[in-house]
Amino acid sequence: MLLDSHIHIFDKKMDRDDFYIKLKEGNVDGGVVISLAPGALKWNEKEYTTKDRLNNVLWFCEKNPMLFPFYWINPMESNAMDQVKEAVACGIKGFKIICNTHFPGDQTAIKVYQEIARYEKPILFHSGILWDGLNSSDYNKPSQFEALLNVNGLKFALAHVSWPWYDECIAVYGKFLNAFAWRKDLSVEMFLDIAPGTPPLYRQEVLRKLYCIGYDVQNNVLFGTDSNVNDYNLKWLKDWLNRDQVIFSEIQLSQESKDCLYSKNLLRFVGLSGHKPTKKLLVTGEES
Repeated sequence: MLLDSHIHIFDKKMDRDDFYIKLKEGNVDGGVVISLAPGALKWNEKEYTTKDRLNNVLWFCEKNPMLFPFYWINPMESNAMDQVKEAVACGIKGFKIICNTHFPGDQTAIKVYQEIARYEKPILFHSGILWDGLNSSDYNKPSQFEALLNVNGLKFALAHVSWPWYDECIAVYGKFLNAFAWRKDLSVEMFLDIAPGTPPLYRQEVLRKLYCIGYDVQNNVLFGTDSNVNDYNLKWLKDWLNRDQVIFSEIQLSQESKDCLYSKNLLRFVGLSGHKPTKKLLVTGEES
């Protein structure tokens, strides 16, 4: 099974049938479809209401049970809590957030994450350099997401392995593993989305470091393309799959790790798998 954890909807021509055909041609069984962006990012040609954006992403996913609709929310909006409740009631499987005007640990945003966690829904965060034409990348450095240690019960993923700060991203993942050794009541869980992100020049280094550092990552890495429903790019998909397969062969990645990457981990991320892997915690003075 192949699931794509990172598929956008853009405000341009939308053809659901064409999207489904391309998924089939690419042997993609499903994945995460992210709603149109909230107004704060100014990515849309016109204004959309919460209901518009919800209905649109749900429509894109309704004929394939392996497509998981994620609602893109701005946690700084005054009615963000109401948006969470409405999205969950409509059948949204998770949430997307880009911190383009605030730090991840802003207390207003934290309250929204806590509400999302209360409904047992995951969050896919943008992380790393942000191509938005604005001075915003400081909000998306991986160490800023340590604030999520205070959101118990949350599953969240940092997209793009936080490129270009992928070393820091992997270190933050290690910190979350170590935190379980300190706090027995902790239940927040971090995932890593390897959607590009990483230019091809950096890909081998990123994947080698991620899988060979010795941290328990097998059950927490997601495959994504950062493509879109408007023109799902099969060449882009195949190029990244082929490139990654060469790297995985070089580092002798197990078939089980690949199965987790391409489907099992995303199913667990969105709450469709009862598998509860036992984590190997990181403790100072012990081998990883």
